[in-house]
Amino acid sequence: MTAQMTLYGANWCPDCRNTKMYLGEIGVEYDWVDIDKDPQANKRIADLNNGKRVIPTIVLSCGEVMVNPSNAQVAERLGIKSTVSKRFYDLVVVGSGPAGLTASLYAAREGLDVLVIERGPVGGQASVTDRLDNFPGFPEGISGREFSDRLRRQAERFGVELLLATEVAKISADHGYIDTAMADGQIVRSRATLLATGSTYRRLNVPGEEDFIGAGIHFCATCDGPFYKDKRVAVIGGGNSAAEESLFLTRFAKSVDVLVRGDEMSASSFVVEKLKEHPHITIHTNSKVQGFQGDGSLSHIIVDHLGQTQTLEADGVFVFIGLKPNTGWLADIVDRDGPGFLVTKPNLETSLPGVFAAGDARLGSTKQAASAAGEGATAALMIREYLRTSG
Repeated sequence: MTAQMTLYGANWCPDCRNTKMYLGEIGVEYDWVDIDKDPQANKRIADLNNGKRVIPTIVLSCGEVMVNPSNAQVAERLGIKSTVSKRFYDLVVVGSGPAGLTASLYAAREGLDVLVIERGPVGGQASVTDRLDNFPGFPEGISGREFSDRLRRQAERFGVELLLATEVAKISADHGYIDTAMADGQIVRSRATLLATGSTYRRLNVPGEEDFIGAGIHFCATCDGPFYKDKRVAVIGGGNSAAEESLFLTRFAKSVDVLVRGDEMSASSFVVEKLKEHPHITIHTNSKVQGFQGDGSLSHIIVDHLGQTQTLEADGVFVFIGLKPNTGWLADIVDRDGPGFLVTKPNLETSLPGVFAAGDARLGSTKQAASAAGEGATAALMIREYLRTSG
């Protein structure tokens, strides 16, 4: 069969691996170009992306270029339509991170018909995490991709149906049932729904940020860190994610500047000490980013340090300033707090009867994989009780 596309990427890039996995699942033939093995590949990527180095980059047989596309965008462009096997389920789970998949396998093991709908990679944020070292039961740690694959296989073992590359547009209640409408027009009905939509990294929203995304500004050190071998990078943020990613970046960069808004980092003291002891990491407190500058690619960060404007040289910047819940589509459907996190009752039920929430998108969650899995298990038990008493 003639290849339908050329996929440029690298084996260390989680998004590239997710794209390769998805293409394999749907039986699409493609040519793989590993940028680490092809000396001309990096130049080719920059030429295709107006100077930006972004992977994965896909070139379709017709010549069209797709830059870091979602599974849904790839499916749409290839004319592939994902369809559900039935129109009614006991439980519909929106999101396939640790919370969603744990809840689904618990519910399916109880004999419930379960559908999981996912618009991105299976595993959510966990799937693009370089390594999980603090999840119970893995003394040597486990890669985010392998962890997500294991959860998926376990859920499917109990009969969970997964609908991938599919976005949910709306949910609504109708005579004791929940209707889930998808962006492609499909509608399924269920007795209960679990919202486990997760979260994405926040942006700074300062001048130059949008211009340099992919050309110096990144949100995934695992994906883009290897682009900066022997170069100077900066990490923006003071929490655990920023600290851990700073340590990871020292594998490639010659120096890492950590920019923190406040007087000190909010990361755990153990991790902060590791940063302070590292010879290639410098922590800058009371440093508020005002903007970014560069000619084609990023070269400088404009920083306000205690009222004084400073310019910091940087070849690359990685932003880790918190998470934004993926709940915008739920406005006016269920109660949310100001930032958009889902408000739940003690049994994890939202303001809409029969609709529950768990994981990073829920107000009060700890944004940790282990606790997300625990919330998923709790949600499944609460949903079981809800179905038992609601008739």
